[in-house]
Amino acid sequence: MTSRKKLQGLVAATVTPMTPDGQINLPVIRQYVDYLVNEQHVKNVFVNGTTGEGLSLSIQERKQLAEEWMCQGKDKLDHVIIHVGALSLPESQELARHAAAIGAGGIAVIAPFFFKPTHKDELVPFLQKVAAEAPAVPFYYYHIPPLTGVKIRVEELLEGIKERIPTFQGVKFSDTDLLDLAQCIHRNKAQQLEFLYGVDEQLLGALALGANGAVGSTYNYLGRQTNLMLEAFAKADLALARKYQFLTGEFLSFVIKLGFGVAQTKAVMTFVSGIPMGPPRLPLLGASKEFTAKAKAKLDSIVWPDGD
Repeated sequence: MTSRKKLQGLVAATVTPMTPDGQINLPVIRQYVDYLVNEQHVKNVFVNGTTGEGLSLSIQERKQLAEEWMCQGKDKLDHVIIHVGALSLPESQELARHAAAIGAGGIAVIAPFFFKPTHKDELVPFLQKVAAEAPAVPFYYYHIPPLTGVKIRVEELLEGIKERIPTFQGVKFSDTDLLDLAQCIHRNKAQQLEFLYGVDEQLLGALALGANGAVGSTYNYLGRQTNLMLEAFAKADLALARKYQFLTGEFLSFVIKLGFGVAQTKAVMTFVSGIPMGPPRLPLLGASKEFTAKAKAKLDSIVWPDGD
């Protein structure tokens, strides 16, 4: 894998496959990798994040998943980014050391969200201590205030960040505040940081502002179509790019009204890929049969510009 190659384009926020009794299902990850590469044309993954139920997994499970993605992705994936964030600093540091030891292409850290940092001077030292445990691995801050409740603006966080964290490479920006994103991109051109947008239904707007790419759950099953949107955008064919974005939004708007989260993403991935993703871990409950039937019917009804 080419860990120093610029990370851009689509990054699938991977689902954690589980057996019917709720154990992680490592043997299907080989098939998962091949499916992403061959059918969705996605060669970058973000492991153990929100979609992967990372904070509901044990430290040992997170290590096993990281190892399996690294093993099965060898010579197939360009980047394997391991999310190592945790509420406990020592646990996050342990996961960072492990990711470095197995050769991860990058590590990402979410803000701790029980005892929440309320300003930059609380958050940066936490990130700094985690990054220091993997001194040769690119480091990404995972910004997702709708889930963490940590509302420190990334624009503010980035001031002087390279002096504090030399391996700082970029941000997984999972928020709808495009003003903050725009200022981050505008004010940090010289540092060549990578800004990966994490709100799939608004990706086109983020691309217009200069985002390098995206990390999201829909790229597990709409990766091919979203790659076509990226191609259209690169060719300045905004009319075609909008069609793809509007159709992605049409599907997401439909399923959000039904109730859409990690459990439902697993159901969608199962019927699209044919790979059994299993149930989510409690307290999340599995998707209903009604949801699955309606979501499948909706997705099948969409006519994409490429004729699929």
